[in-house]
Amino acid sequence: MSLPFILLLVGILLVVGGIIWLRLHAFLALTLAALAVGLLTPVSLLERHYLEEKGKTAEEAGELAEKNVGSRVAEGFGRTSAKIGILIAMAAIIGNCLMESGGALRIVRSFLNLMGEKRAPEAMAGSSFLLGIPVFFDTLFYLMIPLARALAVQTKKNYVLYVLAIVAGGAMTHSLVPPTPGPLVVAGELGVDLGRMIVGGLLVGLVGMSGAFAYARWFNARHPIEMRSEQNERANRFAKLAETPDEDLPGLLASLAPILIPVLLIAGKSVLVQLVPPGEENGNLLFDCLMVLGDKNLALTLGALLALRQLMRSKVIAKPDLGQTVKDSLQSAGVIILITGMGGAFGGILQQTSLGLEVSAFASRQELGPIAILILAYFTTSIIRIAQGSATVAMVTSIGIVGGLMSSGLGIHPVYLALIIGCGAKPIPWMNDSGFWVVGKLSGFTEGETFKTFSMVIALQGICGGIAVLALAYFAPDFLF
Repeated sequence: MSLPFILLLVGILLVVGGIIWLRLHAFLALTLAALAVGLLTPVSLLERHYLEEKGKTAEEAGELAEKNVGSRVAEGFGRTSAKIGILIAMAAIIGNCLMESGGALRIVRSFLNLMGEKRAPEAMAGSSFLLGIPVFFDTLFYLMIPLARALAVQTKKNYVLYVLAIVAGGAMTHSLVPPTPGPLVVAGELGVDLGRMIVGGLLVGLVGMSGAFAYARWFNARHPIEMRSEQNERANRFAKLAETPDEDLPGLLASLAPILIPVLLIAGKSVLVQLVPPGEENGNLLFDCLMVLGDKNLALTLGALLALRQLMRSKVIAKPDLGQTVKDSLQSAGVIILITGMGGAFGGILQQTSLGLEVSAFASRQELGPIAILILAYFTTSIIRIAQGSATVAMVTSIGIVGGLMSSGLGIHPVYLALIIGCGAKPIPWMNDSGFWVVGKLSGFTEGETFKTFSMVIALQGICGGIAVLALAYFAPDFLF
């Protein structure tokens, strides 16, 4: 085994051991792993990385290789945080404002009213799929589980299906559609345009959600589970919110605007760049406006301002405290930014071991084609997910391992590598995953029931989504636009 692979093994063992056995926070485990791998990496491997992967001169490579490990880790953390910091912060503000103002509840109820009681499970899945873009999954589940319980009481059946519909929709966008942290980092590291990542994530996400939802229907019909009470303070707060009368909730368009406007601006910019021929963009007002407003940081900031405006006008809260709402949002976002930023730094340190060159050489020796490379990336991410529990950590670690394949020419659009990593981060959540316990405890499921329901739904999301990515890569290797 070559030294880069040994260093990779050391790094993964430190991350997994720190999180699982020592119960360290993910940020600290990733920091220690990055520093350890950086200290163990010899100058010769660093110079090789800068010469062959970065295209530096021998003099430049020598200077960069002499940097101390602390500086290299800090620079990697800074680069990743610069790419995702504002986006995650603004997405957290949007999500929190939608929850507090009743906008998220309005979206869910509108789906339910549109589709009717018979299609209530589909309505739950569709609304959670949409809300999963700006709202972190744990928070989304806290909001929607009271609705699942109310529907089960009303219909006297399908409790498991209502619960799993939330999971099938809300958990899928977490790993595929920016501005959630994992897709942001992966897209940034691979140089994938954010608009393409959003469109691809939505398409693949719909396939993954459909496969998971089909399993949810099958399981509900054959293994019904009775509804049991399982409450805590946060769950009780959202249960009271779920009882808000319709007349006190904001309008549907106002509720959708903070989500859809940033997505449309970012995706619209990507599409317009492809449609407008080079040289004809000058003097095109629509092009100029979208180039400015379609910037990912500006688009998400606009979404956050719309969400705050909605909270100010909300009837759900008598006197909304905007300062406190933003503070609460940034507290939750700060932890995510720290973990994601350090995950990016760890991935960068792994790349500096010349691991990418070794992986590329392995792929060349085995004569792996684009589809085989995607499968390799999928299983690499899945193994890391199973080992340590976090989908986000799995994604940012995996990109440090397989990202080097881009330098050798993938043969397909890099968005497919980003999407397959997102799908690979789904299988198989178990007791080392926080979502496992959130869903199990709030639903009243036992550990065994949670594994048969939540874990299997998430795994099927990844399997079905992965198959969709492979099919798209085979039939449309240059992507759709």
